[in-house]
Amino acid sequence: MTATMTPLEAISEKLHTKEPWVDTGGVHWLSPGDLKVRELAKAMNELHARFITITAYQLPGEQGFRMEYHWDLNGYLLGFPFLLAGTSIESIYDLCEAVDWIEREIHEGFGISFSGRAYEPLLLRQGDTMGVNLRDAVAASKETK
Repeated sequence: MTATMTPLEAISEKLHTKEPWVDTGGVHWLSPGDLKVRELAKAMNELHARFITITAYQLPGEQGFRMEYHWDLNGYLLGFPFLLAGTSIESIYDLCEAVDWIEREIHEGFGISFSGRAYEPLLLRQGDTMGVNLRDAVAASKETK
């Protein structure tokens, strides 16, 4: 990152992308395109960005999931959405230990596997099976009323 570059320009340069940033609700969003989540994490680490969280959404029907990786760089809140057709994405735990808890919660709550990492016993529902999505549970409870 040069002295005259903004953090957003530095990220675009590091990721070799010309995609435009979209500012929505205070978050600067950048489509990762063909970029893998591990490549993103390596680039964010090299820029000394701070990992914040991952937000997971189950998309309607059989569309899969949307995983939003959030980072902070010099006060810029950054979002990178990844669409999953299946239920697996690479883990970045070995690159950023701060993801440990949220990867485990998403694994338990949505049944998404983070490849490349081992899981300890379930945290949220000891003895329960993973993948019990709260959105599905809420919809089912409304149908019974």
